[in-house]
Amino acid sequence: MAKSGGLPLGSPAPHFELPEPLTDKVWKLEDFESHSGLLVMFLCNHCPFVVHLKKDIARLARDYKEKGVAVVAISSNSEVTYPQDGPKFMAEDAKTFDYPFPYLYDKSQDIARAFQAVCTPEFFLFKKDVGKPFDLFYHGRFDESRPGNNVPVTGSDLSLAVDCLLGGRPFPNPQRPSIGCSIKWHP
Repeated sequence: MAKSGGLPLGSPAPHFELPEPLTDKVWKLEDFESHSGLLVMFLCNHCPFVVHLKKDIARLARDYKEKGVAVVAISSNSEVTYPQDGPKFMAEDAKTFDYPFPYLYDKSQDIARAFQAVCTPEFFLFKKDVGKPFDLFYHGRFDESRPGNNVPVTGSDLSLAVDCLLGGRPFPNPQRPSIGCSIKWHP
């Protein structure tokens, strides 16, 4: 199990240009410039922490996309050691859970390093001010639910962060790190 850390609040969003296995489209950071916020999630297919949240992640993404927040997911796990996290299975997962966001593959793992991502799931919410780059507004957990802890999945921490971003308010609570499986780096 790993805890998120790394990228400090206020940091600019790292540039990315990654393929979406489901559609073969290549997505770049610039594709989301017209939005007031960008939620970047590091996910994978196999991690029990991600599996626990998949339906609720899709629901939350649908809700906030309607309010103008762009959402993208990235898998950076090595398909050498975790073939179930490779592009073919990512496309299947995106279909199965009807992801309303592009689910991108970071084969080189360079993007995970640029974000200083360490676990799945891990959530980075960036704010966009007119004429400025996206900067990190929230980096934390989805909520306090974990596999087996019997706490209902609500998305409360991440929802509060997005609501604050959309309302022009600072996030009022301490940002608690995501907890999940470590990113599976290439051998």
